[in-house]
Amino acid sequence: MSKPTDLQHDLERSLPAIASISTSFSQSQGFSPYCYFSPEKRKAISDVRRTFCLFVTFDLLFISLLWIIELNTKDGIQKNLENEIIKYSFKSSFFDIFVLAFFRFFVLLLAYAIVKLRHWWVIAVTTLVSSAFLIVKVILSELLTKGAFGYLLPIVSFVIAWLETWFLDFKVLTQEAEEERWYLAAQAVASRSPLLYPRALSEGQFYSPPESFAGSDNESDEEGAGRNALTAQEKEYVRQGKEAMEVVDQILAQEENWKFEKNNASDFGDVVYTFEIPFHGKTFILKAFLQCSAETVYQEVILQPEKMILWNRTVAACQILQRVEDNTIVSYDMAAGAAGGVISPRDFVNVRRIERRRDRYISSGMSTTHSLKPPLSKYVRGENGPGGFVVLKCPSNPRVCTFIWILNTDLK
Repeated sequence: MSKPTDLQHDLERSLPAIASISTSFSQSQGFSPYCYFSPEKRKAISDVRRTFCLFVTFDLLFISLLWIIELNTKDGIQKNLENEIIKYSFKSSFFDIFVLAFFRFFVLLLAYAIVKLRHWWVIAVTTLVSSAFLIVKVILSELLTKGAFGYLLPIVSFVIAWLETWFLDFKVLTQEAEEERWYLAAQAVASRSPLLYPRALSEGQFYSPPESFAGSDNESDEEGAGRNALTAQEKEYVRQGKEAMEVVDQILAQEENWKFEKNNASDFGDVVYTFEIPFHGKTFILKAFLQCSAETVYQEVILQPEKMILWNRTVAACQILQRVEDNTIVSYDMAAGAAGGVISPRDFVNVRRIERRRDRYISSGMSTTHSLKPPLSKYVRGENGPGGFVVLKCPSNPRVCTFIWILNTDLK
């Protein structure tokens, strides 16, 4: 069953990715994976880890402030300090709660700011110690007879300790692991030889007349000659690619019927539309303005789909399974799980058809099957309807272009 809400969410998550493509291309006019440095080389400490350290510091300062307020009562702060520290009593003193906050502050900053550990075991220890101590203190002490602070300090300390655990486990470690995956993926892409068409492409190599649809007799001699040596399965891949291309052309021809869904609050003008396709259902369309040449996007995004992992957060892996002929390839894509494993990882086998036209570049595709990638139990095999990427040239300015992403997916 299709899940349009999930699709729209994934597409909206890709809006900043499209903006980042534009920024990267406009700065370098090339998408080199060497620009992805490891998190350690990019910054001494990541932004999300720095935020965590600030939160740990806030923990100590907030508990200290509450303790000072509690000390500054009718007997005076000096007298209360003497009673709580020098004449310390487990049952009546708040001093140990302050010491517990300092213990978390010292251990966590030592582990995650100075040593820069990338594991949760340290915060698990501090949270366990804090929780056990606070529970025992609430049960055995007389703090609840001291009014509001008898309730407030233990509760605040307990809640903050668990918030620190959640933030580190679900934000810091997760985000840094994803950045590391991007870095390793970039290195893997950089270490490979070019996957498709390493030589410079002539203007006509991928050119196909707009009216040349699947089944048409109006086909180029080069493509017809190449198909004579194709197997029955390869001819089916070519047919599927042409079918997807025909649907993409029909979607582009009916732009006035696209339904507006959402736009991105940025200067890039990214807009999400939907469109109902007969026999294929609801299709999502992302249209974005990129500050780079159409040729650059064509070379780096369309001709090298394995680089998608560098700019699309929803894709964990992309592999070329087979190059059928100059215009057709078969690829394997894997979408990472989300929401802490609530959404299972999914994989897709797609046939892609690439066409280079005078005013645009198109990569259309749809789901297919391939012997190298049968369905696996650890992944949910998704189905892609006709869709793909379209890069429109700007006649007045060759340094900019319009990028259109057409997505029709059944997540199963």
